Amino acid sequence: MPRNNRFIVMFAIMLLFILVSTMTSGCGTQIDSGHHGVKYYKFGSGTKLGKIYPEGFQWHFPWNSFFVYNTKLQTRIEELHVLSKDGASIGMDVSIWYRPIVEKLDSLQVTVGPRYYDVVVAPALRGEARAIVGRFTPEEIYSTKREEISGDILAGVKKLLANKFIYIDDILIRNVELPPNVSEAINLKLAAEQDAQKMKFLLQKERQEAERKKIEAEGIKEFNRIVSQGLNQPYLRWKGIEATKELAQSQNTKVIIIGNSKDGLPVILGDTK
Repeated sequence: MPRNNRFIVMFAIMLLFILVSTMTSGCGTQIDSGHHGVKYYKFGSGTKLGKIYPEGFQWHFPWNSFFVYNTKLQTRIEELHVLSKDGASIGMDVSIWYRPIVEKLDSLQVTVGPRYYDVVVAPALRGEARAIVGRFTPEEIYSTKREEISGDILAGVKKLLANKFIYIDDILIRNVELPPNVSEAINLKLAAEQDAQKMKFLLQKERQEAERKKIEAEGIKEFNRIVSQGLNQPYLRWKGIEATKELAQSQNTKVIIIGNSKDGLPVILGDTK
């Protein structure tokens, strides 16, 4: 083969190799673990509806593409500034756990798109947080009503996103920052309430102890009354006769002295063997 012909053949082979490499380099998309994909036809019907692609390598023509979604449970922290019921400015760190609904990824792709958190989740969270926190006082937000507020925000966000193909798992208020004067006033009030609760407990304890002593005294009094009624003269004389009888029946040497009155009982003197 002439030299010029060999050069043309080699050039054609290299050109074909480059062309094939270029075409095949875009013929697949890797979907990582915990992710799912939606296929998009550039020159066809657009987003393929009714089929969600799982993990692994997915082949396709280079002019088509995949939109890959992280379908694991994800978390974001929103730093919010809201107003309380009385107009105090409050800083809050709010965590939200969310994920796209796998079975509805094609609908999510068509209606919202891959930036669904910024487009619908974050605005819903911020709006509900501001609306709900505005119903509570700073003290309630800081201490007593935090869980209730989180639950109300969660319910509101779920309602807003009910038809957006996104699952909201939970919402948690992580941190609350109050203005210094409001925080100091709340701390003083809480300390006063704790002192009042402590005093209430001590007074309750003293009342219970006084009641116990009263019941104990009444019991002793009733016991003495019953005993004094039972200790009459015939009863005492009978007990004396029983004691004398037991002494007389013992095996020890004894001396019996008879009493000199009608109620006198014998006196028994004796030594043990």
